[in-house]
Amino acid sequence: MRERPLTGRGTAFALATPHARATEAGLAAFHAGGSAIDAALAAATTLAVVYPHMCGVGGDLFALVQEPDGRTIALNASGAAPLGVDVERVRREHGGMPTHGPLTITVPGAVSGWALLAERWSRLGLARALEPAIAAAREGVPVARSLAATLAEDAERLRADPGLAAVFFPGGGPLAEGETFADHALAATLEGLAERGPQALYGGPLGERLVEGLRALGSPMALEDLARHEPELDSPLIGRYRDLHVRVVPPSSQGFVLLEILAAVELLGLEPDPLGPDAAALAEIFRATAADRDRHNADPRFARVPVGELLDEGHLAGLAEQVREQLAPRASGDTIALVAADAEGWAISLIQSLYDGFGSGIREPQTGIICHNRGSAFVLDPEHPNVLAGGKRPAHTLMPVLVHRDGRLAAVSGSMGGGAQPQINAMSILRAFDLGMDVGEALAAPRWLVGGMELHAGRTLEAEARVPTSVLDRLVRAGYEPTILGPFDEGVGHAHLIRVGPDGAFEVATDPRADGAVAVS
Repeated sequence: MRERPLTGRGTAFALATPHARATEAGLAAFHAGGSAIDAALAAATTLAVVYPHMCGVGGDLFALVQEPDGRTIALNASGAAPLGVDVERVRREHGGMPTHGPLTITVPGAVSGWALLAERWSRLGLARALEPAIAAAREGVPVARSLAATLAEDAERLRADPGLAAVFFPGGGPLAEGETFADHALAATLEGLAERGPQALYGGPLGERLVEGLRALGSPMALEDLARHEPELDSPLIGRYRDLHVRVVPPSSQGFVLLEILAAVELLGLEPDPLGPDAAALAEIFRATAADRDRHNADPRFARVPVGELLDEGHLAGLAEQVREQLAPRASGDTIALVAADAEGWAISLIQSLYDGFGSGIREPQTGIICHNRGSAFVLDPEHPNVLAGGKRPAHTLMPVLVHRDGRLAAVSGSMGGGAQPQINAMSILRAFDLGMDVGEALAAPRWLVGGMELHAGRTLEAEARVPTSVLDRLVRAGYEPTILGPFDEGVGHAHLIRVGPDGAFEVATDPRADGAVAVS
């Protein structure tokens, strides 16, 4: 194991991220007089450099922010499909949405999220937040274990892109863990954002260079698409679970699925241990709620997402009955999450992502921007609410989480894990609150995921080798087909968790499956 703090306890602040250098950047922001928001911003922008396979300037961002007076605000900084996308051509030439490539690139929203967080809540500002990221991109950083694994596992596809090859395959082969990489084009891009703000990307010279490069590759992205982008602030969705109030971002985020899961667990009176006797029932809840997401989640500006109906007692009772019937006897996302909180009452769960490893598989060489493939989440069925359309945001997997008890912050939770993020966050909450596990134990405990990280979960299941055979036997008897992963496998996601005690003290943990660290004081 690497020598990095995976758990901690403090009273002034707490921070957890999936990369130790990002945690160091956040800690420095705290020490410079910043709040939890400043720490999160410094960490997030640093992750855009040191975890380039998972997040960056070319991705999206969602966050939940708690202000010191207790008010919680949801931030959706996800981008839309280009206005000029030819849906019929995509349907004719590809049949379904491509997984990677220029047609999967939607407007990157992460920078607008950073800028809004900085403008509205930061003390130190965006330029200060970007300093560690600029230094990392300019001077170079060691390749993390997770990055090295992605480069090796998907080398053929990634090496085919000249922009990625120039940075991550300098001798023809993928960089290995511990080797140094730098990205001077990305450093210049980040410097431009620090000097000129988000307008440099959303309609300015940086956006012009990005569009020029993408259109040469066949993307319909235009400068107008970038210029018309705006992040959105909203009220969170709130669901009750026992004596907790769980807050998530509304659609296009899939956060409402977590609220369904927790409500169904309580309604069915399950033993809330993912490794306990009711593991198969929990798996059925995961599968049924994922089906709700796949049927309904979409950009609410274009389609009605019936969240109220999905969370009402009648639907939840029907879902519970469906689980009972299924249990009757019978013959990939790459994302980062970070969490931060401080004694003043600031708290944030922030998620940013390129979707797949290195997103679209395109690094635009002039800007160093690695573009996400979030558009691959669209469907081409014209009757589906998530059908591809110009100016429309795709249904999104990113889902930050805040938990309250008696009006006070009780937890800040977040995970990477694509379509499995509701499952991973549910396991964190069940283990930390129902089972009373130490936060580090709650995150390190063996995981299994229905459908793995993919959307459209069926009866496949991915489980770490540490999951007891007795639990796997229950799942197999319930009709699931498990694939066994490594003992601490990134394939079941990274999670991060802060739990706040009655005395206001913070217990914080980062996932041992990542390359992260915690910071507390």
